[in-house]
Amino acid sequence: MADELLTPRQVQGEYGFTQQTLANWRWMGTGPAYIKTSPGRGGRIKYRRSAIEAWLDAQTVQTGGAAA
Repeated sequence: MADELLTPRQVQGEYGFTQQTLANWRWMGTGPAYIKTSPGRGGRIKYRRSAIEAWLDAQTVQTGGAAA
């Protein structure tokens, strides 16, 4: 089964991160990995669902243990 590709608009609808937040993260080099389908400013951006899920897992902070 192929990994689903999502547009920034779809990511916003499903995960709640605004398109501007995603753009800021790309500019800063943070956030989930993305695919740019063509060069330049007009390049279309796509996110693999698995990349978003992996990034979210990496951001998860477990509570109840030692101090963060």
